[in-house]
Amino acid sequence: MASPKRGCSSRRLHRRRRSTSRVADDPLVSLAERLQATCIASATTVALAESCTGGLVAAALTAIPGSSGYFLGGVVSYADDAKRDLLDVDPAVLAAYGAVSAQVARAMAEGARARFRASVAASVTGIAGPDGGSAEKPVGLTYVGVADDEGADVRRFVWSGDRSANRLDSAVAAIELLLERVSSR
Repeated sequence: MASPKRGCSSRRLHRRRRSTSRVADDPLVSLAERLQATCIASATTVALAESCTGGLVAAALTAIPGSSGYFLGGVVSYADDAKRDLLDVDPAVLAAYGAVSAQVARAMAEGARARFRASVAASVTGIAGPDGGSAEKPVGLTYVGVADDEGADVRRFVWSGDRSANRLDSAVAAIELLLERVSSR
């Protein structure tokens, strides 16, 4: 009887090493490293509420060893019901302004902060594309929110890339806004 193979082949190991080095060169991860250092130095905890980024921001934060020292968790609330049920976004706000709005981004950030009892929380809601846009709300429209004990702030962006680029730009904007807020605490 043949013994089971243990470990992995050198080809698979080489492939794994290559993919790890690609992650380390990612500008999103570089921003996440800066955020982590800033949060840990200031004893700040972070939570997220993501829609169009689908967990991309959380993935960047948790790609860094030691992220559990400041990152509490996140909610991917792609559907309106998830925004309402998991983040306590008022259904009247969703009905009046739509999921892609400054008002909903603010409510998502506030909801994530409350749910996780975080020092600060960020939110992302937008239309990544290629479909779903309108004259009033074009593809690429994104709102990024941040909330802490000082209040909430929302920024509006209109990206012009494809779906992947729009999601990446939105994730970068969220981490940059978190860095800005945490640095000013």
